[in-house]
Amino acid sequence: MMWPLSICVLSFTFLMILALSLVSMGFYFVMNDLVYFIEWEVLSLNSGNIVMTFLFDWMSLIFMGFVLFISSLVIFYSDEYMAGDLNINRFIILVLMFVLSMMFLIISPNLISILLGWDGLGLVSYLLVIYYQNVKSFNAGMLTALSNRIGDVALLMAIAWMLNFGSWNYIFYLDCASHSFEMTMIGALVVLAAMTKSAQIPFSSWLPAAMAAPTPVSALVHSSTLVTAGVYLLIRFNALLVGSYHGSILLLFAGLTMFMAGLGANFEFDLKKIIALSTLSQLGLMMSILAMGFPKLAFFHLLTHALFKALLFMCAGAIIHNMKDSQDIRFMGGLVKHMPLTSLCFNLSNLALCGAPFLAGFYSKDLILEIVSLSYMNYFSFMLYFVSTGLTVCYSLRLVYYAMSGEFNTFSLHPLNDEGWIMLRGMLPLAFMAVMGGCMLSWVLFPTPDMICLPLYLKTLALSVSILGGWLGYELSQGRLSFNLWVLRNQFLTSFFGSMWFLPFLSTYGVSFGPLNLGGSVMKSFDHGWSELVGAQGLYNFFMLNSKITQSWQNSELKTYLISFILWIIIIMCLVVF
Repeated sequence: MMWPLSICVLSFTFLMILALSLVSMGFYFVMNDLVYFIEWEVLSLNSGNIVMTFLFDWMSLIFMGFVLFISSLVIFYSDEYMAGDLNINRFIILVLMFVLSMMFLIISPNLISILLGWDGLGLVSYLLVIYYQNVKSFNAGMLTALSNRIGDVALLMAIAWMLNFGSWNYIFYLDCASHSFEMTMIGALVVLAAMTKSAQIPFSSWLPAAMAAPTPVSALVHSSTLVTAGVYLLIRFNALLVGSYHGSILLLFAGLTMFMAGLGANFEFDLKKIIALSTLSQLGLMMSILAMGFPKLAFFHLLTHALFKALLFMCAGAIIHNMKDSQDIRFMGGLVKHMPLTSLCFNLSNLALCGAPFLAGFYSKDLILEIVSLSYMNYFSFMLYFVSTGLTVCYSLRLVYYAMSGEFNTFSLHPLNDEGWIMLRGMLPLAFMAVMGGCMLSWVLFPTPDMICLPLYLKTLALSVSILGGWLGYELSQGRLSFNLWVLRNQFLTSFFGSMWFLPFLSTYGVSFGPLNLGGSVMKSFDHGWSELVGAQGLYNFFMLNSKITQSWQNSELKTYLISFILWIIIIMCLVVF
């Protein structure tokens, strides 16, 4: 493939220009408080109109700009990462379809057009997860697709409930009808749909399984597209969450998801799965702050998280690419000597994830934790927030210890290098944004700074748990004998924490041995049993028997016909008389 005509370069150029334009427009809309609501009449027949509606406000424009910015760099990065793929054009087209579905979702104030983008994301994500065609990818793709179908059904039911209002433009009804029974039902269904798409408990198992997709896809999915669709939908529907029972339920499940993912990442050795579990933890953080009624704060963290998480996945992809497709962190070590620039970006994104001061993640995470300290909140949820923050630093330091320090743990003759200039050029703009993106966004989204007054122990609590978590991660990853013996003695607890509280087993074996086996039994007893006996097979046997009797009559003597004729006349006369 010739460089100037590469579909990757063309897509990158177009998407980057569009991204910069949309972000600039978004900043202009913020400063001037503008909202454009556009209706396009597709078809008008008699008194029926088919209208496509678009909502352009600061939130949709900035989010679209960020999605296009990250996807353009991911496509540019894929030019080298997927260079050995004979079908790279098909891969890029699938990624572009994925981004287009996300665009539909972002700009839709209408539940019907949201479903268009929502289902597009589900379908294309399945195609991308099974891109490497093997049994593991097919199983992961099926788990991803079926988990997301639950949310699709919930959204369809919400569309049916919206018929009570005479229009599917939900944006008009959120304020005026937020406490009506219909809106309460719609809110509950939307929360269910968002929980499946953003992989909250009990739908979390598909997110690490989706790591079967190529790494550029993981960078796109886990930063700004598929998993953030549920968060974005709830940001739009946030008026229905405040003070409602499903907001409280969401707060509980999101907090547990955050804790479970942080704990599970400390027991994981697969590089991509550790980063996937960190995404799950951050999604729990966004969902929980949404359930508390702070949509702008959740959106701020959504954008900053997209920047450093895309960079983290792209660095992981570069490491896996150089390690000849090995993802086990126990085989890594000393990468900082062999891949210094990639290691710089990797550690930068890791520190931003931990909320290190003045990087992108700090501005959103620190503000969220201080708002949590300031809010009325039960002790259990408060502990979940801060323990999960400590666990984030714990697994991040553990990952850095295994991958970056010490000596290289595979062959002495190795291909590690930093010469993948196309991949590096895709990563460096994101590295800049991981440093500067948080402060720039905070200036634009929060032009008036908030003064949060807290006691000293609460003000320093986030920093304290981060330092404690980092120390714990370093100590445990050094392979202390007492900890290793504890792991060996408590295998059930280790497997419980390390397998996301057995959710993957419940989502696969639990479904197959429970409802699917019940369905098989019902099929055998009804569809292949009584239904066959009374229905098709029964009728077939009945007519076959009667046709044989009739055939024997026709093959016999004349007296048989006469007797049968007389019998039929008697039967008919009896029916007429009675």
